[in-house]
Amino acid sequence: MIPPEAWLPARRVALAMRRPVERFLEIEAASGIVLLLAAAVAIAWANSPWAGSYEKLWHTPIRAGVGEWTMERSLHFWINDLLMTVFFLLAGLEIKREMVQGALSNVKRATLPIAAAVGGMVVPAAIYVALNATGAGARGWGVPMATDIAFAVGVLVLLGKRVPAALRVLLLAFAIIDDVGAILVIALFYSAGFALAGLAAAALGVVLLFAFGRIGVRPGVIFVLPLVLLWGGLLHAGIHPTIAGVILGLAVPTRAWFGREGFLKVTHRALRDFQQRAADNEPDEELLEPLNRIGVAQREAVSPALRGETLLHPWVAYGVMPLFALANAGVNLSGIRLGDPGAVAVLGGVTIGLLVGKPAGVLLASWITVRLRLAALPVGVDWRGMLVVGSAAGIGFTMAIFIAELAFEDQGILTVAKLGILVATTVAGCFALLAGRMLLPRQQPAEVASITDSSAESSTAVWSGTYPAPEAAEPGTGQS
Repeated sequence: MIPPEAWLPARRVALAMRRPVERFLEIEAASGIVLLLAAAVAIAWANSPWAGSYEKLWHTPIRAGVGEWTMERSLHFWINDLLMTVFFLLAGLEIKREMVQGALSNVKRATLPIAAAVGGMVVPAAIYVALNATGAGARGWGVPMATDIAFAVGVLVLLGKRVPAALRVLLLAFAIIDDVGAILVIALFYSAGFALAGLAAAALGVVLLFAFGRIGVRPGVIFVLPLVLLWGGLLHAGIHPTIAGVILGLAVPTRAWFGREGFLKVTHRALRDFQQRAADNEPDEELLEPLNRIGVAQREAVSPALRGETLLHPWVAYGVMPLFALANAGVNLSGIRLGDPGAVAVLGGVTIGLLVGKPAGVLLASWITVRLRLAALPVGVDWRGMLVVGSAAGIGFTMAIFIAELAFEDQGILTVAKLGILVATTVAGCFALLAGRMLLPRQQPAEVASITDSSAESSTAVWSGTYPAPEAAEPGTGQS
């Protein structure tokens, strides 16, 4: 079957071209591969004879707005401050889902990843400060604190069945908490002085989000209004506007309205009505009403947070993040001057902070937490697996570059910091992959393998036999 007015040969060619793309996108590590390619293109471009065009492109002025309400900024600004808001919106949705239904919904279950994330942020920052207590690089202590989820998960995917499901869940929970820490650092320490007018506009956006929730307005295009108020207000207030995405993500409900049972009831009734109207040969306009009911039931069968994650993930993974990498990873190696002691200190602080501080902080904090019996290692996870997680945590690409852009005004220092991030990310990724192949068994124990295979769609079932999973929400109940 082909759509009306479609030409069959052209349709076949289009499908043949689409299938390889779809197969590639189905690979779990595909987003990391695309991100890596974008970074490689940026570095090659910035060091090619056309390096001038690279710099000129990102400084292209772009005007946006309506009527007199316009602003002109560079393309680099619109990518880092506007498009990255979508990245932070997805992060906010993931954070809330994990807090309500996932690995962070239970104190016992959340203790280990929280401790690992805190250790993985404090130790790298301390190492950086020890090397850059004063000077031009002093503001960069937040750079080695961040972990890149896409690359880190990609490493575990490349390790295949060596990685038990619980270890992947642990890394995801750790990385999400790490993102929370990075977001707080950006909001508190890398924002300019607050302007009350901007804060008032942002507060109005928050009030509007609360009002939408109270009167039952479901997330959709209308939520662009509070997002615009939040983004513009935070920008004017001196707070980095990407935080608006996190706030919006945390406001999205994580429970379905209709649920499974409600979807089935509404759909069956609407199908009967549709069948009756079609049998009565009513005009097509009369068929729209039951079809609309089916559409609403389909949309509300799952939570808005899950719908939002599913909708945004491909755009963020294959659009926003690669574009961010292309615009920010272009380090011109010929312009690096390591003769400056300050530059050497920044390079050392970033590189050592990510390569040594991250795994050391993750392992030390986790060991102390387990030793004090505040938490236990998940089923199928031992300290060799924790070493792999700690090593993967040293991959700090996207968020680390983002913080570096906020921390350093001096382009020379910024370039050195980016070089440190790229070197540390490459070495950490290779070491985590090598450590996983050397330390993790090719075949998991039977009991662990059975748990892993049966829990591909559940992030909590394998966490620990001693940690109860969160209670499932009753279908058809209200939102949270």
